[in-house]
Amino acid sequence: MDFIIAPPVPPSLPIIGSDRRFAIRRVFCIGRNYAEHAREMGAGVDKSSPLFFCKPADAVVSDGADVPYPQATADLHHEVEMVVALGGGGSDLTPEQAAALVWGHGVGLDLTRRDLQAQAKAKGHPWDVAKAFDHSAPVSALCPASERMPDADTVLRLGVNGRLRQQTRLGEMVHSVPEIIAALSRLFALKPGDLIFTGTPAGVAALQRGDRFEAELEGMARLQGKIV
Repeated sequence: MDFIIAPPVPPSLPIIGSDRRFAIRRVFCIGRNYAEHAREMGAGVDKSSPLFFCKPADAVVSDGADVPYPQATADLHHEVEMVVALGGGGSDLTPEQAAALVWGHGVGLDLTRRDLQAQAKAKGHPWDVAKAFDHSAPVSALCPASERMPDADTVLRLGVNGRLRQQTRLGEMVHSVPEIIAALSRLFALKPGDLIFTGTPAGVAALQRGDRFEAELEGMARLQGKIV
């Protein structure tokens, strides 16, 4: 096929212990999936109605690359999250069917232009410009589910400049991973290559140029980077 413009190289993530890479199709995110974070943002949690939003696949920052401080904001916030990579797809899935789609896990940051988000909320507008900007999704290498799976006691944490900012156990999630995937499958046709950010715990705060961050999904994945 002859294209007028050369198609871009698909975004991808490294795989721990392999020279192969995981090609990214879409990036889905769930909001308010830890009750304490919802409270710190002045919001409640409605378990019957999970809140989803998306980021473009090319917003993913991989391989420990530097993260440029974004334009149009003076209040960039970090939100550390477990990231789930799907190796299969489907629609209208049960949680049991959804669980079988998980290919691997990583850790990432859902970077947020908090001032733009607050302005959008105040006006009842969508959050897209606050969440879906360039370089807004740093993600670690992926740990294949065939090698290790997290459990309720797995710790998710983030340090900035050597100081702990966020920490929780995965058992504190409002919606479990199978529940998140099943709920998404009722809204979208999920496919291999999709990534899902599974929510952030309390402790979100600002990042500045020069800050170094280290995120960890305990025993499985680690992400280090710098805001430049």
